[in-house]
Amino acid sequence: MFSRSDFWIGLAVGAVAGVFGYRFMQERERQMMALTEGAPAGQIPLAELERQKEELEDLIAAQKAQEK
Repeated sequence: MFSRSDFWIGLAVGAVAGVFGYRFMQERERQMMALTEGAPAGQIPLAELERQKEELEDLIAAQKAQEK
């Protein structure tokens, strides 16, 4: 059914995906910690607000494209 090379390829792809996912989650956690510790209550850095705005705009555009 499957050859041994398929197993090793799948294992390698899974390991790479796991590493990237782990790094992504660490980066997000670090950003959230910086927001909660670094900024006084109610004051979020402008760069973070712009990043969130772009992310929301992308999500809105994707949902509008899905509805068509």
